[in-house]
Amino acid sequence: MIQACSNGSTADNKDSADSAKAVNKEVKPVPKEASDFAVNAYEGGMMEVEAGKLASEKATNKRVREFGAMMVEDHSKGNEKLKAIASSLNIALPDSLGKDERDEINKLAGKKQKDFDKDYMDMMVSDHQHDITEFRKAADKCPDSTLKDFAGNSLPMLEKHLDSARSITGKK
Repeated sequence: MIQACSNGSTADNKDSADSAKAVNKEVKPVPKEASDFAVNAYEGGMMEVEAGKLASEKATNKRVREFGAMMVEDHSKGNEKLKAIASSLNIALPDSLGKDERDEINKLAGKKQKDFDKDYMDMMVSDHQHDITEFRKAADKCPDSTLKDFAGNSLPMLEKHLDSARSITGKK
């Protein structure tokens, strides 16, 4: 699991603290729950982008290709917002997918065309159901107000994605 806490040297931490004092800002550590949400949301967004790229290139159904393109656009924007928030909170985000996520993408990439569309869309329904649960929890209970707002503001997009995925798959 990726750790979200900055593990800089004592000198780095002192320099950061001195810089913060110089601009009259107090640097507070972010609670683990908040940094874990940021890391997991960012990693999930990266996976949505990678899978969306595959879908926009490989899917046989036009609606699935368009959905994949929407995933790339929307989750790239969301990740840029989250990256800026994480940077301001000194939360280290991963720069690539973890092994499990990379394995999922590789498995999806290896699907035959007729199976790809179904498996990708089933994955999108499941992933977005999970994401909505986690983002609602963060929007309600995240101890950092900036991440709490990010989660709440992201929910309509995630719900739109789930509705679209369900419409394409015919699942409720």
